[in-house]
Amino acid sequence: MTAESTALSELPADLNPDRLPQHIAVIMDGNGRWAKHRGLPRIMGHRRGVDTLKEMLRCCKDWGVKALTAYAFSTENWGRPLEEVEFLMNLFERVLRRELREMLQEDVQIHFVGNLGALPQSLQEEIQRSMEETKNNQAIQFTVATNYGGRQEIVQACRAIATQVQAGTLNPDEIDETVFEKHLYTVKTGNPDLLIRTSGEMRLSNFLLWQMAYTEIYVTDTLWPDFDRAELHRALCAYQARDRRFGCV
Repeated sequence: MTAESTALSELPADLNPDRLPQHIAVIMDGNGRWAKHRGLPRIMGHRRGVDTLKEMLRCCKDWGVKALTAYAFSTENWGRPLEEVEFLMNLFERVLRRELREMLQEDVQIHFVGNLGALPQSLQEEIQRSMEETKNNQAIQFTVATNYGGRQEIVQACRAIATQVQAGTLNPDEIDETVFEKHLYTVKTGNPDLLIRTSGEMRLSNFLLWQMAYTEIYVTDTLWPDFDRAELHRALCAYQARDRRFGCV
């Protein structure tokens, strides 16, 4: 962490607290490259990335951002080397066990979204425990997208709605955006105001495709393990400089 980042324990004076994004989403890209640049195994980048995410969550809480959603593992990530996938599953489980007490103390409410039933059983149990024990916390909502894919989410929502129509419990004329959103994984988390993607990649990577229709996108060349409070400050300055019109003039 840089000296500049360490000094940013409170909301910087050049940020308007009334114009902060209420919900930030992050695509945490660059862990493997960060490790490779240092001659380290890719898994070391993922370990460092967890520390960065923890600091990002604390910073959002300190600065008054109400929700943070992190893209931890996509449906496409199963195609990575088996050793790396197994490490990530074990890492998620260890972090949940290790950090849950602190999350409770920090008043963090934890959510997981995605096809959670395909994850290892022991990880599913830790996920359910963390959500249950933090469900009444209110300082910040922390959502972890795990085994998540935007297209798959939309397909499963369509299937659920089609089933209701077929059963006669839903009239097709009643289907609108509000009804559709009730069948998404993110029904309890809402839509992001700002997406931050690290490592310079200019794509959504199947993340929150429905939810980000009007999300402001900020891309930085910084690799995720190097993303700190100073980097978040720059992202928020860029966000506050934008004119969000939502299709209006």
